[in-house]
Amino acid sequence: MPVESGSSSAARQVKQKRKSHSLSIRRTNSTEQDRLGLQRDILEGQDSKLPPSLRSNLLDLFSQIEREFENLYLENVELRRDIDTLNERLAAEGHTFDGADLAKGALKTKASHSTSQLSQKLKTTYKASTSKPRSNSCHGRVGGSRNFNVTTWELWGGDSWIVSSFKATAARAVCQLVKEYVGHRDGIWDLSVTRNQPVVLGTASADHTAMLWSIETGKCLLKYTGHQGSVNSIKFHPTEQMALTASGDQTAHIWRYMVQLPTPQPVADVSTPCEDDVDFSDKDEPDCEVEGPIDCPSIRVAATTLRSHQGVVIAADWLVGGRQVVTASWDRSANLYDVETSELVHSLTGHDQELTHCCTHPTQRLVVTSSRDTTFRLWDFRDPSIHSVNVFQGHTDTVTSAVFTVGDNVVSGSDDRTVKVWDLKNMRSPIATIRTDSAVNRISVSVNQKIIALPHDNRQVRLFDMSGVRLARLPRSNRQGHRRMVCCSIWCEDNTTCNLFTCGFDRQAIGWNINIPALLQEK
Repeated sequence: MPVESGSSSAARQVKQKRKSHSLSIRRTNSTEQDRLGLQRDILEGQDSKLPPSLRSNLLDLFSQIEREFENLYLENVELRRDIDTLNERLAAEGHTFDGADLAKGALKTKASHSTSQLSQKLKTTYKASTSKPRSNSCHGRVGGSRNFNVTTWELWGGDSWIVSSFKATAARAVCQLVKEYVGHRDGIWDLSVTRNQPVVLGTASADHTAMLWSIETGKCLLKYTGHQGSVNSIKFHPTEQMALTASGDQTAHIWRYMVQLPTPQPVADVSTPCEDDVDFSDKDEPDCEVEGPIDCPSIRVAATTLRSHQGVVIAADWLVGGRQVVTASWDRSANLYDVETSELVHSLTGHDQELTHCCTHPTQRLVVTSSRDTTFRLWDFRDPSIHSVNVFQGHTDTVTSAVFTVGDNVVSGSDDRTVKVWDLKNMRSPIATIRTDSAVNRISVSVNQKIIALPHDNRQVRLFDMSGVRLARLPRSNRQGHRRMVCCSIWCEDNTTCNLFTCGFDRQAIGWNINIPALLQEK
């Protein structure tokens, strides 16, 4: 009786093991079997330190994943075929609709939940990976995944898109995109407008720089490169040509600037036809590409550096008069500094989690700080001997910003997709609540008419009055508007060219012209 050699026995064992694995996988056709067999032969022919059985199991798993994607693709093809059939039926009845929009409405309900979770995970991962090698340099928010209201998305994506197409003409008449400010290499977290002459726009970006722009021409006038981390906020001195920036490098910088405004050019109408203004897609679009280097002067050294925080400085602002500044940090504290001496005057503690924003009152020594602990706090420095604090509770998720109005109101926005209007004389409950379909970022309230501009994670910007009535949604399409989440908004009502500015993670800031009288008349 012949005896098998060692090599022949081992080969038979490998063959039997391979056969047992192949029996556990469902085969669909001979072509797939040949393809998988060829892939397995190529895999076994490569040098690897993994055991053959483990490599075979890995190949089986990847094959199953590939089949799942093939099934999804076939389902998508069938769905598109059904949409085409529906379009033909509608066309035969005398209606004309865009199949792509119908697809968006049909698929929005199913995809919105997973999309919102994936969006939040991506923002958190980007922030964490960027901050580690750059001293916590990126600004984004920390928090759990957020779930969109499915019923709301069904109405927005399915039925009301027809109604919105009729409203687009009116929206375009009162809200017009005027200028785009492109030049940053990463997302823009914050923006501000100078309070004195010359009037310029300032932007703070995750690319470690802050830029000053000509509002009329869109040209970059100056770049500040003194920070070693993401620049998370920018605010201008009320009377002097000085800027205050907060950064992920755990510092806040005060730096002086001198700019010369270029000759204004005729403003081109970059608006698109009104039917393109309706876009309910959550799919992000390509970012604005920067063509060549930005040719503008730069400043590398700060006049004053404020160092006391043990974490990312997420925001900073000037107190009335400009002699003191306040900073908010991820170390759960806010600091009050003297500008002339750079000394720490007060450390404001009490929040249970990281701070997300701080804002000062335009005419009084009041400060409001926002936090991930779902609260915002009002700090009163009007009496030098007493520094009182009031806690506002009403949100169920991170408070992304809280800002003062000219009167006795505070407006707060949150990741819980609500905006609340508060009376400083009655802190127990808000006097108005605005419910939206997406997380709200850094909001702004116009001085004269008190119109609230809401920048959203879903790339939309909406306008509301103080009573919670929706006034307009800024036009957004594939050819205009923001392509990523909108991080901040700021009003500048005195400017005749652009009276509202927004910025986002698509690396651009946008100047809008809002016809406020017409907007209020439609109300």
